[in-house]
Amino acid sequence: MRFENEKGTNPEELIAAAHAGCFTMALAFQLQGARITPEELFTEAAVTLEKDGAGFRIGRSALTLQAKIRGMSEQQFQQMAHDAEKNCPVSKVLNAEITLDARLS
Repeated sequence: MRFENEKGTNPEELIAAAHAGCFTMALAFQLQGARITPEELFTEAAVTLEKDGAGFRIGRSALTLQAKIRGMSEQQFQQMAHDAEKNCPVSKVLNAEITLDARLS
């Protein structure tokens, strides 16, 4: 739905959910390839809708990742997370600024 007080969802929320899921799967695939098993990967995506001429566009998708992975350095984690963000298919299709806040605990 287009309005916050009504039940339902809208296309922008579905794109955010697809982006979060795609990114998380891309990261999980990389971790699996490195023989690293995460305890938890939790990603949220928030898209920003901006005025664009007579219509609107998604101008930004902000990914927030909380990960619990034992035995992984912060540097390796950040490298893999940013690689997953750049290479997941949904990131590639979005014509928007994409940010990533990745936290390892």
